[in-house]
Amino acid sequence: MDTSDLFASCRKGDVGRVRYLLEQRDVEVNVRDKWDSTPLYYACLCGHEELVLYLLANGARCEANTFDGERCLYGALSDPIRRALRDYKQVTASCRRRDYYDDFLQRLLEQGIHSDVVFVVHGKPFRAHRCVLGARSAYFANMLDTKWKGKSVVVLRHPLINPVAFGALLQYLYTGRLDIGVEHVSDCERLAKQCQLWDLLSDLEAKCEKVSEFVASKPGTCVKVLTIEPPPADPRLREDMALLADCALPPELRGDLGELPFPCPDGFNSCPDICFRVAGCSFLCHKAFFRGRSDYFRALLDDHFRESEEPVTSGGPPAITLHGISPDIFTHVLYYVYSDHTELSPEVAYDVLSVADMYLLPGLKRLCGRSLAQVLDEDSVVGVWRVAKLFRLARLEDQCTEYMAKVVEKLVEREDFVEAVKEEAAAVAARQETDSIPLVDDIRFHVASTVQTYSAIEEAQQRLRTLEDLLVSIGLDC
Repeated sequence: MDTSDLFASCRKGDVGRVRYLLEQRDVEVNVRDKWDSTPLYYACLCGHEELVLYLLANGARCEANTFDGERCLYGALSDPIRRALRDYKQVTASCRRRDYYDDFLQRLLEQGIHSDVVFVVHGKPFRAHRCVLGARSAYFANMLDTKWKGKSVVVLRHPLINPVAFGALLQYLYTGRLDIGVEHVSDCERLAKQCQLWDLLSDLEAKCEKVSEFVASKPGTCVKVLTIEPPPADPRLREDMALLADCALPPELRGDLGELPFPCPDGFNSCPDICFRVAGCSFLCHKAFFRGRSDYFRALLDDHFRESEEPVTSGGPPAITLHGISPDIFTHVLYYVYSDHTELSPEVAYDVLSVADMYLLPGLKRLCGRSLAQVLDEDSVVGVWRVAKLFRLARLEDQCTEYMAKVVEKLVEREDFVEAVKEEAAAVAARQETDSIPLVDDIRFHVASTVQTYSAIEEAQQRLRTLEDLLVSIGLDC
């Protein structure tokens, strides 16, 4: 629903609504609709210059000579928008909307921290991680366990292996995305066939066909870079990475989770280099993932003053004991660290939320917020709203106030809601008699934003009168 709202708002040029959807509702700025169009494309097509500038500043992709970039440029309604697109520079990480998982995978590829294998392709080195390559490609898993087993450096001299294409292939394995110059597409297709990456091969062929049709139908366009990017809902990358979490689980916990969708195959060696002991259970994990995903674990693993613990088994990885967490809750952390997802019931969401806050995992906190948002009702909404404020979950807090706006006529009779309003008023430093109260303001906003018809106007006014009556009854004016 939020995604449809985003596309509609971009067509209308409603900057305020788009800002709300991106910043409060966490809608993805580069999402695509069934016509393979992005919010930026519609903003350009409909001539909304201010919105175009806002989207570019918040991470909308429009690289020169790519399919998306050329399409936006060709469809732009005015010259100022075309100039803005041509002047566009890749948004830096500091001002881009954050996708913590994508950022992590990109850093893992570029920096090669805790890498355990180096590929040298015609003299050019590529640092990599056996666990990632094995989880993403059956071909690499087999080669790393046979021909390349035990090798820390693999030299590839075959004349048909292009270093540029090999680098693009690694980018795809790590991030699910691939950027390749059109002159190297055939080299990339050859490598994809060799490595049995049939999905990539299919995506490349489909993209080439789409670009050819676009260039043929739009004279003057020039696409020099081919970009393969899975839609946000595509599960392939996360499911492959979840294989590493499957392998990290201690045997005694695998039965509790039922049949895993991608069971750890017999003989697959995920090459763990750290063991986390949780209440007697041993989770065989990878420093690169835990260190890269959490500042808490980075500090824990980089602490040179901590006494090293003994390996779990002779020749096994070093072990670290974690306290204050159960194996079941750590399992949720484990799957989130590797795959950016974990199945959360509302019953465990509170416990996982507390641990996610301690381990500095903001993305896991947001997943907990989504789970809690599914069970909002009149009895729970005030309590969930307090939790959202405590853990700084802006989207969940907004969802709570949106729900409050729908049932405010019933909430005014509840003591917990009245106390929440009083506490919000008291929390405003040096509050004057007519200063606003954030909770009340948010409810008013959502009441007003639902008005679409004349009949809805009367209903909204009744809700607002009910809220005003409560404020008067408790001696507040705002």
